[in-house]
Amino acid sequence: MEKKIKIKKIGSLIRQPAYQSKIMIGLGLRKNNSVRELEDTPAVRGMIRKVAHLVEILEEKN
Repeated sequence: MEKKIKIKKIGSLIRQPAYQSKIMIGLGLRKNNSVRELEDTPAVRGMIRKVAHLVEILEEKN
């Protein structure tokens, strides 16, 4: 059974470094208030940690 994590983009990418913009695109979050459900892997957790001020974790499913 795969663990899932639901994240929501809450911040703008204006005046943010270019690498953070690329991370958000990699997570599949383009527009504000967009929500995405992804597998809970160490790679995804690392990406979320880099842009923690721009995203919100809504729920974690087992």
